[in-house]
Amino acid sequence: MRNFFKVIVFSALFFAGSSLSAQTLKFGHIDFQQLLAVMPERIAATTALEKVQADLESKLQAMQKEYSEKGKEYVALAQAKDANEALVKAKQDEVTSIQDRIQTFQQTAQESLQKEQTKLIQPVIEKARKAITDVAKEQGLIYVFEAANGILYHSEQSIDLTPLVKAKLGIVAK
Repeated sequence: MRNFFKVIVFSALFFAGSSLSAQTLKFGHIDFQQLLAVMPERIAATTALEKVQADLESKLQAMQKEYSEKGKEYVALAQAKDANEALVKAKQDEVTSIQDRIQTFQQTAQESLQKEQTKLIQPVIEKARKAITDVAKEQGLIYVFEAANGILYHSEQSIDLTPLVKAKLGIVAK
């Protein structure tokens, strides 16, 4: 539906009147994901996110180790011939408690990781979009298309904004 709306708007602009000529309609395209991939801020954000993830995984492994040890203690106690029923039940409750903590930690850790990712990546996305907007205005473009999202064809008249935006952001071409 959104693509249909774009086509209608484009057609209306194209056929709107004699004041618009084909030479005044300027289009550009950019691969946004490729731009983000080379931004130093995104690389730093990814590194920071990987550190947070490693810390969370380390804590989870420690909890799982504790669970494994307590589980072995429970099994040994439960299999003992002279096992006290109250001690077995207490050990079982302890193992169940650790299991519940692990599940809660996994859920909280996932949510925390997603929030951290948003916090770190959102400013990078906003910076890239602002640079694209600035370059598009400087070039007098009326539309900038995302090249990775289904542009089947673009003519030589469509401006590739990638090098211009990289220059605006101070990213050295590789």
